[in-house]
Amino acid sequence: MYGQSASPAIGMREVKERLTRALAGKRLKKVLLLPPDATRAHSHAGELVRALFDLLPGCRIDVMPALGTHEPMSEAECAAFLGIPYSHIIRHDWRGDLVKLGEVPGGFVAEVSEGLAEEPVGVEVSKRLLDPSYDLIVSIGQVVPHEVAGMANYSKNIFVGCGGAGMINSSHMLGAVYGIERILGRTDTPVRRVFDYAEEHFIAHLPLLYVLTVVERDALTGLFIGRGRELFERAAALSRERNITWLDEPLRKCVVHLNEHEFKSTWLGNKAIYRTRMAMADGGELVVLAPGVRRFGEDGETDRLIRKYGYAGRERILQAVRENADLRNNLAAAAHLIHGSADGRFTVTYAAGGLTREEVEKAGFRYMPPDEAERVTGGYVIDNPALGLWAVKGAIPPVPSS
Repeated sequence: MYGQSASPAIGMREVKERLTRALAGKRLKKVLLLPPDATRAHSHAGELVRALFDLLPGCRIDVMPALGTHEPMSEAECAAFLGIPYSHIIRHDWRGDLVKLGEVPGGFVAEVSEGLAEEPVGVEVSKRLLDPSYDLIVSIGQVVPHEVAGMANYSKNIFVGCGGAGMINSSHMLGAVYGIERILGRTDTPVRRVFDYAEEHFIAHLPLLYVLTVVERDALTGLFIGRGRELFERAAALSRERNITWLDEPLRKCVVHLNEHEFKSTWLGNKAIYRTRMAMADGGELVVLAPGVRRFGEDGETDRLIRKYGYAGRERILQAVRENADLRNNLAAAAHLIHGSADGRFTVTYAAGGLTREEVEKAGFRYMPPDEAERVTGGYVIDNPALGLWAVKGAIPPVPSS
């Protein structure tokens, strides 16, 4: 197990040295890399993928971006982010090409969720992960505060990024019913414990190596390579130190910028809401400047559901789940609608470049014409909500020391 925090930034020479140590002694003929997609371009995963290509010149390397439910990357996006020939890319299909490994028992789910959920969770992964011809599977990604798991990456990259609808739906809804404010920035969450159960019982035999990054202001400041919960805990501890911005007072007004090339849907863009909700004052105003947002969901069905039900608040969405089969059958969408609602605590105004006033307001947000967005002044400004978490001091209890 290799890894330690470093400041200033970790350079590519050191990255390759650490990867070389981790690969030492392995006889590799065929390797599968599992980086994130371009919506997580700040992870430095592209550089790591290229480094592994350099270090394994005689090896057959396949690359399957851990898309989860996201829209697949185009050839141009793959080239810009990963910088490798498109012929190496395999598309993950979260609705097909899956193998069911088993279930996390309902009793365990009830125990970790304090009785808020009790259905068993199906564990499915891409059939590629079970291909015995791979000598090594390398999961690459950034550890950062996350609205569903508490802290992103580690085994989430396998069970959600490379998983199927059962785990994706159940884990997202589990996080939503438990409460996003009780999850953000933590490693010991019901969702993470479900992932831990699945890791221990269903994929312990896989030749899996985790490469976890921590990024601060686009600089790679942490690199953790190996396997095991301790590795993840160390990366998460550094991320909490570098990626949470503590505020003395709640924000009356916050303006969040969404890069038009990175955020093309509210499914992704609502990180502006997730990552600021513990910083917003009751009655405050959140303005989301989103020139690239042109749709709600990342695929046709989730887009339809978001348009149908809107970001109507926790209780109304839970009621809609009980009363409507289409939402019950897509619990990830239901969870997203809960997470993306301010529940009346503060207002959310979207200046979406590709959505009309009618579309935005029907979904439950206020609308701002894109040309007016250029004249927005005042308030606390966040350039990219995906890079961290903003919270009033005391909103997240400190992690007990071991």
